[in-house]
Amino acid sequence: MHEGILREGMESPVHFWVPSIAPSGFLIYTGDRFPEWRGNFFVGGLSGQQLARLTVDGQEVQQEETLHFSRGRIRDVRQGPDGYIYLAIDDRRGGLTPIVRLEPADEH
Repeated sequence: MHEGILREGMESPVHFWVPSIAPSGFLIYTGDRFPEWRGNFFVGGLSGQQLARLTVDGQEVQQEETLHFSRGRIRDVRQGPDGYIYLAIDDRRGGLTPIVRLEPADEH
């Protein structure tokens, strides 16, 4: 375990990353655009430029899928009223933060 994750007298985390992905946004998906992902947790990662999708049963992570993005560090993860998942990504050139919408592959 990485130093600083576990401490005597403190409850252990349900899930963590070593090395840290620098979590930067969290979403429990409830939409209809990705029905197979309903109830899954999504966590943005600054350091890994990734989006982690976690399948959870109670307080136990059953499965983790890592989705990588080459466009920059993920700052935030949100679900829109339209059911799509939106990511705020750092623009490596120092410009505006682009918002990226995830779409199911079968929509194209």
